[in-house]
Amino acid sequence: MSRFAAAFTKPHAALVTFVTAGDGHTAAILDALVAGGADVIELGMPFTDPMADGPAIQAANLRSFAAGTKTADIFAIAKGFRARHPDIPLVLMGYANPMTRRGADWFAAACQDAGVDGVICVDIPFEEDDSLGPALRAAGVDQIRLATPTTDVARLPAVLDGAGGFLYYVSVAGITGLQQAAQASIEEAVARLRAQTALPIAVGFGVRTPDQAAQIARVADGVVVGSALVEIVAQHGADAPRHIETFTRSLAAAIHGAKEIAA
Repeated sequence: MSRFAAAFTKPHAALVTFVTAGDGHTAAILDALVAGGADVIELGMPFTDPMADGPAIQAANLRSFAAGTKTADIFAIAKGFRARHPDIPLVLMGYANPMTRRGADWFAAACQDAGVDGVICVDIPFEEDDSLGPALRAAGVDQIRLATPTTDVARLPAVLDGAGGFLYYVSVAGITGLQQAAQASIEEAVARLRAQTALPIAVGFGVRTPDQAAQIARVADGVVVGSALVEIVAQHGADAPRHIETFTRSLAAAIHGAKEIAA
């Protein structure tokens, strides 16, 4: 069983957490996420011109660059994480330029060597899959695709073609961290997507509190929380891991209890 399959076949929705590589003591922050109960980790690759990220993650990118973070550092963080946590799925999330500038084969091999399970590339649509997707799949790395409120029935099959790991449903037509979709629209979207794919469906963008996470966990296979965690890193600096673990534990408790309520 793959790490993704194990994470998404638990008797509760998966808690998927995002932090930016190089923003603070990343290794300690990742360990805190696992200790708090995260089921899947997304590690953001900092980028100068992020099109989908709101102010919190943009600021994290700038802090990471100011600390001198390079692509080699990100893969070292990933490799260290895999050594410490052999069973937790790890996803690199970012943009095409850092992933393709040295060649897709190089990037895919680096992911494989570091024990990365999946990649989310925000700005490579399925029409340009050949720029990265074949190399990832050949290396056994899942390409996790994004669906949005504007992904219609005609387009969805092409979005799903070649996808793996899980489907990330971006619940709002906007950037991260600033707004949350109405629960009714999330429920309708998850039902529509589930009719088209057997992949687990994780819902993200705008999830900031345990209560919000629990509501989504009652209908989705996973709940993604990012900006709220990144803001904790910004607020607490070197002391962030302790606060990250506490907040993650509150999210996990709400999500893990949600299916029990629904049952």
